[in-house]
Amino acid sequence: MFPIRDDNPHFLKPVVTFAIIGLNVAAWVLVQGLGANPALAASVCELGLIPGEVLGTVEPGTSFPLTPTLSCTIGESRPWHTALTSMFLHGGWLHIISNMWFLWIFGNNVEDSMGHVRFAVFYLLCGLAASALQVGFNPDSAVPMVGASGAIGGVMGAYVVLYPRVNVHMLLFFGFFITTVAVPAYFMLGYWFVLQILGGVGSLSAEGGGVAFWAHVGGFAAGALSIFAFRDRTLLARHPYHGWRPGGSSRAWHRISR
Repeated sequence: MFPIRDDNPHFLKPVVTFAIIGLNVAAWVLVQGLGANPALAASVCELGLIPGEVLGTVEPGTSFPLTPTLSCTIGESRPWHTALTSMFLHGGWLHIISNMWFLWIFGNNVEDSMGHVRFAVFYLLCGLAASALQVGFNPDSAVPMVGASGAIGGVMGAYVVLYPRVNVHMLLFFGFFITTVAVPAYFMLGYWFVLQILGGVGSLSAEGGGVAFWAHVGGFAAGALSIFAFRDRTLLARHPYHGWRPGGSSRAWHRISR
């Protein structure tokens, strides 16, 4: 399933969502060379988060191969700043396109619920929480972590708490047959969250690189829990379908075309 839109208007211009997308695209173009090596590998090694390097659990000089000719080497220092820089880097075209699409679908409404400054802080905190959980499950890893998906998982966690009954329109693929279906946000995002937990459990016995499932889980949980501190009830009240109970919706309910 792949989301294509939701039935949820936004009232504030999502300037922070735009800015985050812009920063990720700028990093992809200017720092990562549009995914071409050696710029891609160099950016991942130097600015990606390597748990064993940050925690000092991997011996300096240890190498992890990224390509047949390029590898990352663990340094002497503990580059804590990579917990932040890694949130704006990606490993490939599909990685950045899918992440930015999910951010656009769900980010504008979450920003709408708390305002611009709060959303910027919320996004960064969710990204840091995501990295912390992934590092906690893989403290001895020499594999670099990159991607905005942990922070975006936090946005999705907040969305399902704020707007669980909003319809999300999905593309469904059945071999060569493609169709669309609208499902409540709690179903789509709940299904996504369960997949991340299952993937995380499966990754515990795996070695080498792969998807940082626990970062997705950590970001989602952080967003779902911290949204209660970040939301602005006045801004949220303008939204149709907000809250779990229909009685909590505003009069704008009837202005949405189903």
